[in-house]
Amino acid sequence: MAAHIITSIAGNEVDNCKVTRALLSVSDKTGLVELATFLSSKGVQLLSTGGTAKAIRNAGLEVTDVSDHTGFPEIMDGRVKTLHPAVHGGILAVRGNAEHEAAMAEQNIVPIDLVVLNLYAFEATVAKGSDFNTCIENIDIGGPSMLRSSAKNHAYVTIASSPSQYAELMAEMDSTDGCTSLGFRRRCAAQAFATSAAYDSAIASWFNGELGETAPVVCRAYAHEMPLKYGCNPHQKPAAISRPIGGSLPFQVANGTPGYINLLDALNAYQLVAELKQSLNLPAAASFKHVSPAGAAVGTPLTEGEAAAYEITGEVTPLALAYLRARQADPMCSFGDFAAVSDIVDVATAMVLKKEVSDGIIAPGYEPEALAILASKKGGKFIVLTASENFTPPPVEYREVYGAVFSQKRNETIVTAESMTNVITTKTDVPESAVRDLVLASITIKYTQSNSVAYAVNGQIIGVGAGQQSRVDCVKLAGRKVSIWWCRQHPKVQALQFKEGSKRQDRVNARVRYIEGDITAAEMPIWLENFAVAPEPLTAEEKAEWMATLDETALSSDAFFPFRDSIDHASKFGVKYIAQAGGSVQDTAVAAACDEYGMAMCLTGLRLFHH
Repeated sequence: MAAHIITSIAGNEVDNCKVTRALLSVSDKTGLVELATFLSSKGVQLLSTGGTAKAIRNAGLEVTDVSDHTGFPEIMDGRVKTLHPAVHGGILAVRGNAEHEAAMAEQNIVPIDLVVLNLYAFEATVAKGSDFNTCIENIDIGGPSMLRSSAKNHAYVTIASSPSQYAELMAEMDSTDGCTSLGFRRRCAAQAFATSAAYDSAIASWFNGELGETAPVVCRAYAHEMPLKYGCNPHQKPAAISRPIGGSLPFQVANGTPGYINLLDALNAYQLVAELKQSLNLPAAASFKHVSPAGAAVGTPLTEGEAAAYEITGEVTPLALAYLRARQADPMCSFGDFAAVSDIVDVATAMVLKKEVSDGIIAPGYEPEALAILASKKGGKFIVLTASENFTPPPVEYREVYGAVFSQKRNETIVTAESMTNVITTKTDVPESAVRDLVLASITIKYTQSNSVAYAVNGQIIGVGAGQQSRVDCVKLAGRKVSIWWCRQHPKVQALQFKEGSKRQDRVNARVRYIEGDITAAEMPIWLENFAVAPEPLTAEEKAEWMATLDETALSSDAFFPFRDSIDHASKFGVKYIAQAGGSVQDTAVAAACDEYGMAMCLTGLRLFHH
């Protein structure tokens, strides 16, 4: 059956509408008295209800109770107070329509030009753990009715549904001699409908949850926060960041203009370092590129070999150490990274970042001098984000792909030392340093594109294998990075004689190519330009001998090892401790392989896929 479509109702077509009468009924009294005072100064008659009317009177302003305006008292414990033709007729009447104006005259209804309201705090009531009946009582009825009535008739009526709109409303009326423009009313109406949709969605989701069912319809309403230059690629326009209505963003922009991928990196990286800090109680840092970590670390002291390989001299703070380590896991991949740290950024950490090629940083805060250093980087374009204190992410995550909407419970599992207690190998001794490294590696792969594994030693990730379809390929990819990391500390690499004035990143790249040793004939002359003295090759035998000295390495996998091949390959990189989810029919065979290499293996019971 075809839907019945109501035809539009003719009325006056106007831009600026004078506000002569306003109805105010708010649960959130923020800015109420200031707005009411402003409206009164413009000669606007004020109508109100209950506690809102009391607050306005206490400010010395004249206000008419809605019950006096309608001639009908509030009844049923306030459940019925604005549901009256004198209210909704005054809001919904089409100005300039002869039939509507005749009905208003016959029923003694006067127009209401501005409605200021916000809804009962239903979500806050639920969040407090209130009982079922209390939550039901905090479902607003009159508010949403007036909200929708006002928004529907926005051609003549202004609806302000949030204190955040009051300043713009007052500025609008000041600039238009007590009027509001059609463009302003339409924007307010759009936000009102979004607020109504989000409110009803929250109620439906909660109610169905109480019944143990999935809500048949999920409404998610968003407020636009900022435009982005483009999405993943320059041709993907428009792009923007929004927040759920009633919620907030988990960060504030302190400097620069973040892009789409910058923010994906920042939000994933900050979750990683926050969890490291929570689990290990050490300053933590991560270096992200394309939504996976190039490195992550906690603030443990450097060995002499590490300090020399990283070109670090003098004392640095624990937080600066954490970022130094995170960046130095794979300094080629970290070129142009997005950094995240768990603690307030000090000057030492800012100075480390100052000399690196990096796009931005997210942190819980910044010392004033540190912020000034970072804000001056990249000609003032360096991105500085401040993570929101005490931000609580929604328990359910949503993602839209090709017209399909996915939802899942957020991965709230926190990996801790307790996760590493189920050791199933002959070797059962896992020292505290190894537990730390296993936790570090496991939290790192929790935020790495799957399949993934990570090697760690000395409180630092030294190789990440991300996004491979085969688990053993992850182990090999990450192992290649481990090999380069360890060989950077080889005496021959340390002794390379670079030309005076060579750039830091050029030295990093040249060392990596020296270690890899597969320089082509065409590449060789360009590579040799880095050196004051042409270096002797690092032979395969020398590399193998050096790799044999790497020991006490930890390895974590985001899911079980289906075959022993991963263990065999990991043995080449000093691996002595392994964490994996377990649950494979091959667990016993994999444990036996670990026994052959003298490894201890923990089954965490946690699969940590991330897509």
